[in-house]
Amino acid sequence: MGKLFGTDGIRGIANQPPMTSELAMAIGRATAYLFCQNDARGFPKNTKVVIGKDTRLSGYMLENALAAGFCSMGVKVFLVGPLPTPGIAFITRSMRADAGVVISASHNPYQYNGIKIFDRHGFKLPDQKEEEIEAILSSETLEKFRPTMEFVGRATRIDDAIGRYIVYIKDTFPQELTLDGIRIVLDAANGAAYKIAPIVFEELGAEVFTIHNTPNGRNINDQCGAVYPQSMCKAVHEHRAEIGIALDGDGDRVTLSDENGEIVDGDQIMAICALNMLANDELKERTLVATPMSNMGLEVAIRKAGGKVIRAPVGDRYIVETMRKHSLNLGGEQSGHIVFLDHNTTGDALIAALKVLAIMKRTGRPLSELKRQMVQYPQVLENVFVRNKEDFAQYPKIVQTIKRVENALGEGGRVVVRYSGTEPLARVMVEGEDFQQIQRYVEEIAHSIRAQLG
Repeated sequence: MGKLFGTDGIRGIANQPPMTSELAMAIGRATAYLFCQNDARGFPKNTKVVIGKDTRLSGYMLENALAAGFCSMGVKVFLVGPLPTPGIAFITRSMRADAGVVISASHNPYQYNGIKIFDRHGFKLPDQKEEEIEAILSSETLEKFRPTMEFVGRATRIDDAIGRYIVYIKDTFPQELTLDGIRIVLDAANGAAYKIAPIVFEELGAEVFTIHNTPNGRNINDQCGAVYPQSMCKAVHEHRAEIGIALDGDGDRVTLSDENGEIVDGDQIMAICALNMLANDELKERTLVATPMSNMGLEVAIRKAGGKVIRAPVGDRYIVETMRKHSLNLGGEQSGHIVFLDHNTTGDALIAALKVLAIMKRTGRPLSELKRQMVQYPQVLENVFVRNKEDFAQYPKIVQTIKRVENALGEGGRVVVRYSGTEPLARVMVEGEDFQQIQRYVEEIAHSIRAQLG
């Protein structure tokens, strides 16, 4: 069995290896073994697991397979249905469950699906734990664990999970503020937050114009949401809204639009929030965690305000690990995963949007003005299809091309070349002061990779 876990769990086309119901059942059994509280015979005792999903058609298949796997190990399973990934992290902690499982392929099209696992504290598993699960799957360990009779587990549906999460999210918004007078365009991406998000903003007082909130199992992320925010920007113009909020399919990342219909990405959201937290002495260690993909302009803006930026590997799991290691409370990605560790243990689109709205209300400044606190450097990103994700160091021509571009940029730019954690792609990003120049550099590196690995 090859390596299953990528940067954000296991992911693939649903009902094709590795994302099959057979594997989902095996993952349930292996995860139960890893997290179980044993009785005298070694069987799980009073072990509880929460399972949630987004709105993909294949979620039914994988949900039942996972539940069967857990129940076959004697685990008590709680099914919460469609709920954002951060909501499942919250419910896992709230119910004192031993683990939480999310069935979602995040921002990918509906034909994909995935499995992400949280520990009892609502944190995604570190590499070591994922490797342990893979080792269990490849061994005969589970064969002797076959509880029978009353020791077989059962699955129960939690009908009020949505209400619990709504209350939790609303409590992250300052009690003395409301959203009265704010017009919001909300793009729910036909995803996991389609019921929750409109209620949150409406109950806080906003006038909400919701689009893409009629999921049918096949339209999640389909030309909508955080990855395709164009329709949100158009709707902001049409409704003369103060802000547009586009979520992704599992509600852990967000892209905003200002009142002019212009995009506000994750870097700009982090800049707005970090600068406000610095001004109020709320940013722990005066430090923000970003990734190598974040714009240089973010680092410049934070440094000018007396803070600093440290960079973690790409993936919100690694951002959270870095935040915990250094006792920090804000981190995120340009893609819109923003983590407020004072409130939740993973990226949460609704919390990020509410933080920006609170700053708008308190300062009286429009989003277009707030985002100008950070000046973005030109940045070009190209995805290159690769047959195999081999170490770039094995290909001297690729290494030479990258080094030549880095030398030409000097301190006025950056080059980041990495593989996607979920797709057969090499991501080439070049940043600098001259857009046309960096575009040429990206094309040169992409051509070199394509010639060697495409």
